[in-house]
Amino acid sequence: MDESIDERGNLMIIVRLNQSQFEYDIHSLVKAFYPAEDVKVFKKGTKDLESTEGLPECSVLFGEDRITFSVWTKEKNMKESECLEAFCEDKSKITDVVVLEENEERASVKCKLKHLVYSVLSLYTGKVLPWGNLTGIRPTKIAYGFLEEGKTESEVISYMENVYDCSREKAELSIDIANRERKLLSTLHYENGYSLYLGIPFCPTTCLYCSFTSYPIGLWKKRVDDYLTAMEKEMDYVSEVYKDKILDTVYIGGGTPTTLEPDELRRLLSYLKNKFDFTTVQEFTVEAGRADSITKEKLEVLKEFGVTRISVNPQTMKEETLKIIGRRHTVEQVKDAFKLAKEIGFSNINMDLILGLPGETKEDVVHTMEEVGKLKPDSLTVHSLAIKRASKLNSWIEEHGIETLKNTEETMEIASKAAQNLGMKPYYLYRQKNMSGNLENVGYATDGNFGIYNILIMEEKQTIVAIGAGTITKRVYGDGRIERVDSVKDVGLYIEKIDEMIERKKALLENN
Repeated sequence: MDESIDERGNLMIIVRLNQSQFEYDIHSLVKAFYPAEDVKVFKKGTKDLESTEGLPECSVLFGEDRITFSVWTKEKNMKESECLEAFCEDKSKITDVVVLEENEERASVKCKLKHLVYSVLSLYTGKVLPWGNLTGIRPTKIAYGFLEEGKTESEVISYMENVYDCSREKAELSIDIANRERKLLSTLHYENGYSLYLGIPFCPTTCLYCSFTSYPIGLWKKRVDDYLTAMEKEMDYVSEVYKDKILDTVYIGGGTPTTLEPDELRRLLSYLKNKFDFTTVQEFTVEAGRADSITKEKLEVLKEFGVTRISVNPQTMKEETLKIIGRRHTVEQVKDAFKLAKEIGFSNINMDLILGLPGETKEDVVHTMEEVGKLKPDSLTVHSLAIKRASKLNSWIEEHGIETLKNTEETMEIASKAAQNLGMKPYYLYRQKNMSGNLENVGYATDGNFGIYNILIMEEKQTIVAIGAGTITKRVYGDGRIERVDSVKDVGLYIEKIDEMIERKKALLENN
């Protein structure tokens, strides 16, 4: 790609289709190659758009027995037909074709199309993406499914390399994690069991990168009691409709659950433990989260009610970055909160980290991992920064440029080796759209401290009933079919319409 294109930044790449098919997959793949540019995919004739001269344009032509994908750098006064006629004559004009079988299934067509788009863009840009043309968020689900079917590891690797253009390293990582997941989930009750999620949508402040349902606790303090009352109504319903099912795991997330005061936490946990049978629960997690929300009194309440796993999440151990991303706590506060949790008796403490935060370098990642290593957490969740449409990060990028967000395979490897030095193994993995470096999020843990709920949410093997504003309940049927129902994100609306939220769940949970 020409230097002049890089210097312009934030321009538009147009992808034209002659039929409305696979727009999401095409957009995700083109965006993976051009993370700094706006990508627009539309059917020809529906919009009158012209890309800026000097940027690539793409064309996808669906025929009866073939798909043609072309990419070119548009020169002044060049007609599209002239571009399409060129076939690998030079780096600025590349076209390739994939042939379809008669009446080929949609899933197979999609695989061939993604492979075609990836191959052409890789040749055009000179880039090789670690996950190839995989645009979904659950790579390990592919490996997990094939291993369940009895395929060998070499067969799975070959499939991921040839169909998804994955690197061997990523294919092997997927298999390693899938094998560990299968073992960890073997004790769960898929058919007659479920897991429970409770969402607390409040935070001390909203972080720069966050797109989750969260509201500043300072503005909602007077409505917390109302919110808990609404949650209790949902708990009443769920505990009754699922009274004959086995509860395997419970997860309280957010937001930041520890924005609740000690008496509010006690109210929530007391009601929860009274309504549900915890004798079968294998894991009870609360995201303590931000250091500026953690106190001794709150941790003592969590311990009193049998919470087995908590998170103390620094994201980074660089003071300057904490200020940029809007976390109003210091590195020292993170260390103090972690040590306090250890003193109170928590033996399974996770720490979340994000690689690719604004301005951070490889040296910053090394420093963060060294500081985390001194604390010796029981698990680490290493995130690759994802640029979410609903986050404040987009505005920050417009002002400072996307080139300040750097994550590479090298920095991911630094984190991986640090986790290994702490005796941890990778146990779950997922990806998100617009991830820095087109990489992944990986959970690491020491033996006995793997987060079962984290695996469940990714592998979709068990029904998860979610309570609270902005949550999504996911029902998994015996035949593998999955249906979802959500609750409104707005806290005020959730409180006001709690009966409607319960009716939504009824339609899902009581439907055979």
